[in-house]
Amino acid sequence: MKTLADLLLLGDPRLYEVCAPVLPEEYDELLGWVADLHNVMQEVRTKYGFGRAIAAPQLGIMKRLIYMNIDRPVVFINPELVNLSEETFELWDDCMSFPNLLVKVKRHKSLTIKYFDEHWQPQEWPMEDALSELLQHEYDHLDGILCTMRAIDTQSFRWRPTPSK
Repeated sequence: MKTLADLLLLGDPRLYEVCAPVLPEEYDELLGWVADLHNVMQEVRTKYGFGRAIAAPQLGIMKRLIYMNIDRPVVFINPELVNLSEETFELWDDCMSFPNLLVKVKRHKSLTIKYFDEHWQPQEWPMEDALSELLQHEYDHLDGILCTMRAIDTQSFRWRPTPSK
């Protein structure tokens, strides 16, 4: 079982690698990967107070797999982003791999994600705003792209404010 100690941090060369597709014959392994993603995301939530989704390469699992848990768990196997809107918006992005750093980026306002669910059934989900932004961030991880690489300019970095006690 992977833990927070297994989370790859900014600078780890594996975060910059393009991931391989999940293969149907890896289904048994997939269940373990999803459990690991869930576990580490819960630990990040407890320690840092944020975390809506995590991509497999953040745990050194170099597969095209995203786990999201906002109101319920959702597994995105071999996702593909389509119908990206021309309209974009700016936001301060955060990442579990550098939890105290915020990066100002531009993201598409809406998109559709095509993927296989945990039952290996094809799915499509149109998303906009916060969900669209979230899935773009996680999808970038599958291609070895970090939000630091999408910073709007050299002034687009800041430390996360520490909560007052």
